Amino acid sequence: MSQTPATEAARLSVAPMMDWTDRHCRFLHRQLSEKALLYTEMVTAPALVRGGAVHLLDHAPEEHPVALQLGGSEPEELAEAARLGAEAGYDEINLNVGCPSDRVQSGTFGAVLMKQPDLVAECCAAMIGAVETEVTVKCRIGVDDQDAETVLPDFLERVGAAGVRRFTIHARKAWLQGLSPKENRDIPPLDYDLVARMKERFPQFHISLNGGIETLDAAVAHLEAGFDGVMLGRAAYHRPVDILGAVDRRVFGAAGPDRTGEDAVKAMLPYIENHLISGGKLHQVTRHMLGLFTGQPGARAWRRVLSENATKPGAGTELVEEALAQVTGIAA
Repeated sequence: MSQTPATEAARLSVAPMMDWTDRHCRFLHRQLSEKALLYTEMVTAPALVRGGAVHLLDHAPEEHPVALQLGGSEPEELAEAARLGAEAGYDEINLNVGCPSDRVQSGTFGAVLMKQPDLVAECCAAMIGAVETEVTVKCRIGVDDQDAETVLPDFLERVGAAGVRRFTIHARKAWLQGLSPKENRDIPPLDYDLVARMKERFPQFHISLNGGIETLDAAVAHLEAGFDGVMLGRAAYHRPVDILGAVDRRVFGAAGPDRTGEDAVKAMLPYIENHLISGGKLHQVTRHMLGLFTGQPGARAWRRVLSENATKPGAGTELVEEALAQVTGIAA
């Protein structure tokens, strides 16, 4: 059975991150990697189905392969949201069973669903029945005082029985009481070995590892150790060139030179121009570009020029070129 474009791309993916992986961020990341799988921010099924917020599905054709992440816990509503996502052209529909935020818990979705694997299975079965697009799940290894050794395989077995074949597992528990969402990304200990045992136990599933992967070298090492995919979040956002610039060659075996920050900036200029013409603001795009030259001479000046001036009235592509000169002038 041939793999879908999203499954092939899931060998390395950029995590869905609220307030970060919007369409401008994804377009930028695509200038650095043609192959990696990109995710939307989490979009809630109620916002799409009850709120009619279909503008949240907007994306550019150049972003593909791109996955839509949904949040929700009502099977029929998730099925309708999945239909909307499939109609919008997404390559994958992903269910969030990992986010620990309070507002997510109050909606009975996210990591709290680790406590209700049968409901997750019902939701996934409804989504799979509604669309031909692949339905996947992103989860934690457990929540609160659950025994992850018991809970995780049971979760995978039940949800897998509903038809899900691809899982991304954040190798930490989520603590729903006592830790903030930010603390939940760092404080609970990582258990890569547990996720590796799940891959051995369920060889029929495509399993991607998420959590604490900070470098492309580390990502490659996890792939060589037997994981089907790796997902990186904040490292890919704050140091996009380090993670994505060489990923097509190192992870996907593509020919051609690695992408640089300068390559990405020049590729973004027409996109920024079109965004401004359509009434957008410069900082909506450039806020995602601040880390392009991290660790390079001139990086601080690049960030300063954009941070201090991109919100000013009339700021345009000439400001981005001015900021780029702070880096290329030094490099020259």
